[in-house]
Amino acid sequence: MLGDEEILTVTLADGGVGVRLDRALAEALPSLSRERIKTLIKGGRVADVGGAILWDPSAKTSAPTTIEVRVPVAAPAHNVAQDMDVVVAYEDEHLIVVDKPAGMVVHPAAGNLDGTMVNALLHHCAGQLSGIGGVARPGIVHRIDKDTSGLIVAAKHDKAHEGLAKQFAAHSIDRRYLAIATGRPMPAAGTVDAALGRSSTNRKKMAVVAEGRGKRAITHYRTVEPLKGATLVECRLETGRTHQVRVHMAHIGHPLVGDPVYGRQRRPLSDILKTRNFVRQALHAAHLGFIHPVTGNEIALDSELPADMRELIDELRV
Repeated sequence: MLGDEEILTVTLADGGVGVRLDRALAEALPSLSRERIKTLIKGGRVADVGGAILWDPSAKTSAPTTIEVRVPVAAPAHNVAQDMDVVVAYEDEHLIVVDKPAGMVVHPAAGNLDGTMVNALLHHCAGQLSGIGGVARPGIVHRIDKDTSGLIVAAKHDKAHEGLAKQFAAHSIDRRYLAIATGRPMPAAGTVDAALGRSSTNRKKMAVVAEGRGKRAITHYRTVEPLKGATLVECRLETGRTHQVRVHMAHIGHPLVGDPVYGRQRRPLSDILKTRNFVRQALHAAHLGFIHPVTGNEIALDSELPADMRELIDELRV
């Protein structure tokens, strides 16, 4: 540890010859995701033993060689345990699945320094959360948006975290969302296979981009129930990218009802939303299935739609 960063030293053996730098480091440092390592490389935090900065994640490695990775240590200032209501869908000594309400941020960040799911879990789990995410994100394996409700899993120790992270990386987690989309998707069921990346006009938004410029993203959707001016759909994620369901549904011409970023609501739907004060994207993480990383048991959990979405659906029923 040096100042506000941790220095990790990696020696790549002969087996690492010709492998991409980010991949070789990810295999050598299982506590860091490949995406995290890419960010560190591009941020000038990876160097060879001679001190030369290695800027290119795709550069092929040579061996044997020693590499230093400087990892910033997250500041713990606002990670305090807070006694908050937590709806637990499943819990044991290894992990916890929370049914998150809309409006709750998953972890502290600028603008949301407390009142997050992490603050609640620190109290509920008495501080027993995986440290892999650093002090800013203890136990957090994946995220859902602030205004998306539903199921999210957190790990209580590093073995559970690593096991879950591998399943997410392999896209073997069964994640299904219920969403209210505008209009009537045609066909009634289908697959959206479109890469996602940062929007070139607004860095806070995601967008469909050309292959090679973003990450491959696949969403399988099906109609559950036609509604007035809208459709209740189930979206099954084959991949899990930021804002994936929201961007993919907007991409095929059916943005989510209430989405303030990717959708525009037309009358009379906009009037109904205003009357109901429905000010979030109508998106709920309704099903989560995975293999327990310690016991090997199959875990399959379902969450009922929250009241605001149920009541909106009732009003929109044909």
